Amino acid sequence: MNIKDSVVLVTGANRGLGKAIAEAALKAGARKVYAGARDPASVTLPGVTPIKLDVTSAADIAAAVQAIPDLTILVNNAGIFSGTDVTAPDALRVMQKELDTNFFGPMALSQAFAPALKNNGGGATVNVLSALAWISMPATGTYSVSKAAAWALTNGLRIDLAAQNTQVLAAHMGYMDTDMVATIDAPKTAPADVALAIFTALQNGEDEVLVDDITRQVKQGLGAPRGLYLGEPKAA
Repeated sequence: MNIKDSVVLVTGANRGLGKAIAEAALKAGARKVYAGARDPASVTLPGVTPIKLDVTSAADIAAAVQAIPDLTILVNNAGIFSGTDVTAPDALRVMQKELDTNFFGPMALSQAFAPALKNNGGGATVNVLSALAWISMPATGTYSVSKAAAWALTNGLRIDLAAQNTQVLAAHMGYMDTDMVATIDAPKTAPADVALAIFTALQNGEDEVLVDDITRQVKQGLGAPRGLYLGEPKAA
């Protein structure tokens, strides 16, 4: 995937990783970068075109498809994190919200823009996932469910869109230095470094990018004799 002269849409592009991805696209020579946000006025990055896009809104998605017929790269970045365990009293309500944004939103956008990508030579879809798509930790239960679903969606899209020559990239990462996890005390990767890794992987034709050491360790641990996703063994 050649970033130069591409037309890019980044969801959740008003801050954090989305803003960093939009900025990286500009630096890589994209012809036009659309920055999706529920409130377009919150998009402050010079050089991008703000567009109203709540990924849970069918009307917003339809309008975006009409506004960007020449799209070549879709970046499904918008996401929410609640810090909720699956056994919490409000887990069902919270999980529905996280699924709406983290799973159903990318699914709807990917379906809606697939014809445009096909018409424009195939292009690429990037789904911003997480190491938490593979494991659950305390206070990540509902979020992990939504990201696991989004990972499965990404793998399905890769199969379904192969015939139209659309590259589908899964971007997995640990904690980033963003507002979403500002209260969590853990090593964090700079959003600019994540954005660079994503575009490097796109240009190299990769299907998956593991952004940081912790993510690579988590994936390696899935194949351990006791898979990492099983958690710590119970005491005898």
